[in-house]
Amino acid sequence: MVNDSAIAVDRLELLKRLFPAGVPPLWCPLLTHYDKDRSIDRKRIASHLRHLAPHVKGFLIPGSTSDGWELNDDEFWEVLELALDQAQKLELHLLVGVLKADAAEALETLTKVLRHIKTRANERNAKKALSKARVCGFAICPPRGKAVSQPDMEQGLVPIMELGLPVALYQLPQVTQNEIGPELVSSLAERFSNFILFKDSSGGDRVVLSGRNLGGLFTMRGAEGDYVRWMSSLGGPYAGFLLSTANCFAAELEQMISRAKAGSLDLARGLSERMTGAVNDAFGIVRSLPVGNIYTNANKAIDHFFAHGPNSAETLAPRLHGGACLPSEVLRKTAEVLVRYSLMPRDGYLGR
Repeated sequence: MVNDSAIAVDRLELLKRLFPAGVPPLWCPLLTHYDKDRSIDRKRIASHLRHLAPHVKGFLIPGSTSDGWELNDDEFWEVLELALDQAQKLELHLLVGVLKADAAEALETLTKVLRHIKTRANERNAKKALSKARVCGFAICPPRGKAVSQPDMEQGLVPIMELGLPVALYQLPQVTQNEIGPELVSSLAERFSNFILFKDSSGGDRVVLSGRNLGGLFTMRGAEGDYVRWMSSLGGPYAGFLLSTANCFAAELEQMISRAKAGSLDLARGLSERMTGAVNDAFGIVRSLPVGNIYTNANKAIDHFFAHGPNSAETLAPRLHGGACLPSEVLRKTAEVLVRYSLMPRDGYLGR
């Protein structure tokens, strides 16, 4: 159901202005790579972005897969500055992740980021500054904590919405330890036309399955697997995806989406099944690692082969935020998974 209210109409107009060619159906929370000195590897990140850009036009940076919850302030600003540079060069849409456990801290950080973008763009007007920077909005989560109530969430989120900046709301109970309910999402959508995107990584999909009026929000699924069944073009409840595995399977995901839209359902489902199998197996390999998060660890293991090629198990393993490298056994088993599902690349993008 689409809300016919003035707010819904204003949201549609804002989406058209931000995305003249339409909202990209595939988004990626880009990995953050580190060099041997544990510093941000700017060159490596730029190479990764160039590899993905032909297939993915929207990026969340930093997202949870980007170590967005772990980055210190200096790292956050370095990653953001790199993303702003590359968004210009590659003509990408950038969603800035403001991932903070506390709503007041998120509001403060968002304000600082906006001020930085205005200065960088030499533009006082927020709308014009964001447009010049190719920033389409800011991604925020509900305040963290199991005891945080829906009214508490509303109290924390409303001041951010009231800034009037384009906002994406990110459902991530794996980190926030709670879920924003369908009623509150619907209420915020009815009140704020600048609330434009909703991403749900819960796996429960309670908001989009609730039947609540979401007023034309562009909804994106972040949970992995069984991709085809969730696509709106095939009768599913989501308009798009924001997936950690777009770091690795960008071409395959783009192909799956385009095949489904073209009516080639068997081909789309075949790709979906292969990726689902590979993702489930890869996540299982890293599930017991004591460091990092499962999304980052699995994607860094898979991306290692896309970057270096199929015979790169002995190449220096990817480094995690804390400084540890992925174990060689993880890389060996990941290689087996990629071969098993016919997803191993023929060469590495770093060598092209």
